[in-house]
Amino acid sequence: MPEPRFLLLRLGSLGDIVHTFPAVAALRETFPVAEITWLTHPRWKFLVESSALASDVRTIETRSLSSLRRTIDSLRRTIWTAAIDYQGLWKSAALPFLSGIKRRIGFSSHTIREFGVPILYSERVKTSTIHIADQNGELSRRAGAQHRVAPVTLRVLPEDDVTARSQLRCAGIDRYVVLSPGGGWRAKCWPADRFGALCQHIRNSLDLRCVVNYGPGEDDLAAAVRAASGNADPLLYNAELGPLMAVLRSATCIVGGDTGPLHLAIALATPAVALFGPTDPARNGPYHSLARFQGDTGTRPDSDPFEGDIVLRAPDSVTSHARNDQTDPSMLAITEESVLNAVRRRIERST
Repeated sequence: MPEPRFLLLRLGSLGDIVHTFPAVAALRETFPVAEITWLTHPRWKFLVESSALASDVRTIETRSLSSLRRTIDSLRRTIWTAAIDYQGLWKSAALPFLSGIKRRIGFSSHTIREFGVPILYSERVKTSTIHIADQNGELSRRAGAQHRVAPVTLRVLPEDDVTARSQLRCAGIDRYVVLSPGGGWRAKCWPADRFGALCQHIRNSLDLRCVVNYGPGEDDLAAAVRAASGNADPLLYNAELGPLMAVLRSATCIVGGDTGPLHLAIALATPAVALFGPTDPARNGPYHSLARFQGDTGTRPDSDPFEGDIVLRAPDSVTSHARNDQTDPSMLAITEESVLNAVRRRIERST
């Protein structure tokens, strides 16, 4: 019997791809020699390759008609066992449908936010778990995986590690905390001035420097953090994904909101303090696939729900995915003192 051929769709973004890795790892564990092709945006090809889970990583620009046509033509030339759409959007669901793939697995309307998308699937999975990574794992189970999730180890290239170490050494930094003040939308971001004050507290109280990670279009945000940091002298860091992974992996701790760099750092086993407000940490919070793999129950242990990582969220926070430009009041309820204490506790746990 021929080995199965799976087409996986998770086009972006950083945190969402990281939360897809455990589900794909479960698929790879069950089918170790299967052909697994992962379709993603060009920006994330390196990230997907770092997991070593896919036999082939293909890229697509969904806003380019020529790229869409080329991809669909290519997919039509292969007989696929199944396509699994972990993305759940029209643009991802349409690709296996238009490519003539008979078995198309995706979420039911209970999970998907874009109305009508499930009509393009041949099998619709109504999830019973809470965390998005576990929900992704339910799709893998439907495709034949023995478990929902499995452990993932991301590779950091030696040359990227050398680059990162050189950059840190030039800045006079040895042990450090990464601050990640950005995010997909500002409502879920802790204010820049508080990150700056935290940077100063970490330098004065813990004798650690801070590395402020920021992405495209966030120059003003990073500058605001530095301006509020007093004499803490943080390193503003905007690098390619490879060196960033090396910096995250070697950090003493990372502090950030519900953002891609935070989830990537957690996947690299970096101790984390996560700041949540309008998004729910039960669904999007720190995720450790090893605990899920050992139990495969889809639930968190009551004793330590985030495997040592600390999540701060105001008790009266209201879950909302509205992409507002103003900081959500629930984020303002998180104090600098509480974050500093959490950083101290998290570092103590990891030593």
